[in-house]
Amino acid sequence: MKKQLIVVAGGRGLRMGGEIPKQFLPVNGKPVLMLTLEAFHRFDPEMILILVLPHEQQAYWSQLCCEYCFELPYRLADGGETRFHSVKNGLLLADDDGLIGVHDGVRPFVSQEVIACCYDSASKMKAVIPVIDVVETVRRVDGEQSVTVDRNNYKLVQTPQVFIAELLKQAYRQEYSPLFTDDASVVEALGEKVTLVPGNRENIKITTPFDMIIANALANV
Repeated sequence: MKKQLIVVAGGRGLRMGGEIPKQFLPVNGKPVLMLTLEAFHRFDPEMILILVLPHEQQAYWSQLCCEYCFELPYRLADGGETRFHSVKNGLLLADDDGLIGVHDGVRPFVSQEVIACCYDSASKMKAVIPVIDVVETVRRVDGEQSVTVDRNNYKLVQTPQVFIAELLKQAYRQEYSPLFTDDASVVEALGEKVTLVPGNRENIKITTPFDMIIANALANV
């Protein structure tokens, strides 16, 4: 099946504490966003890549592409008010057939095995997300009270989240809800089942300065 990917890169870098958005920060000498796009192009050079960036960041991105001689083919969409609206804008540039994945632009260390598993599984199960186990103790907080819960009942969700194209497009025709925290939650609102597959622990979402330290270490492994 045709493989497509929407890469959402709308961060302003507020938690990173700097003026440069986190997706443009260098890891091992190259902007994070370029590493992310390259990971999927390496998996399948024929994959249709759709990059969603805030309009005000696109000139800077273009400058970086010239500086780093970055020439991977992609389609460019404007970022929206929320992640939901950004993905919706990206879907306007996606073909109606095949599979569509959605991936965070600041997750450059997704493994080739996880990408393959997500797309292969989605071709059979329609809606697939990668997850990893919770390894630390988890407590549920209710006001001033808290209680330990069974961590085996919880998973940490990653991307790419991959869906049959028709299903994802149908899901994003719904009205926006603040309960839509990822693409799986949008699809589940239609009553569709989402299948879980194993992610890889290195597939971190680079959000804080500490994450940058981890990212540079991973890039040099």
